[in-house]
Amino acid sequence: MAEMTDARREQLDSIVEEFLHNSRSGRRLLAVDGSSPELAARFADDLAASLIAHDQLTARASAGAADETTLRSGTIEPFREGRLPGAESPSTILVVDGRGLLDQPIHGMWHFRVWVLVDNAMPHAAADVIVDASDEDSPTRYFYDYCRIPPSAGDGGRR
Repeated sequence: MAEMTDARREQLDSIVEEFLHNSRSGRRLLAVDGSSPELAARFADDLAASLIAHDQLTARASAGAADETTLRSGTIEPFREGRLPGAESPSTILVVDGRGLLDQPIHGMWHFRVWVLVDNAMPHAAADVIVDASDEDSPTRYFYDYCRIPPSAGDGGRR
């Protein structure tokens, strides 16, 4: 994707404004996961850029399919202690993409969680925001009735 469309920018800004409304200060952690790791990573990149455009100190990391121990010791703890490169300020927001970031027991580490789905993929029940990025130029936010989501959606369908 070359240049960001107005529709994508507006969706990102809306998510950032909601995040900032709910998490106003301090070291904050924002997770982005999804049914397509590539789309989730691009969405995380754009969320970080939108946070910067909103005058927020922002750091960016990709966790891959990290387990809880590796994620905590290699990313979360260094971030919270101000040792993560680019995240030395006590008001930095760390945007992390990776697989399984919204699954138990990791989902509780984050201040805000975004699930990026594509086409007919199931949403993740632990997400604060669900975005359909089938059309990356014009992503759509979805509001699901979580009572109707099957239990397997709680872990992104990865059993």
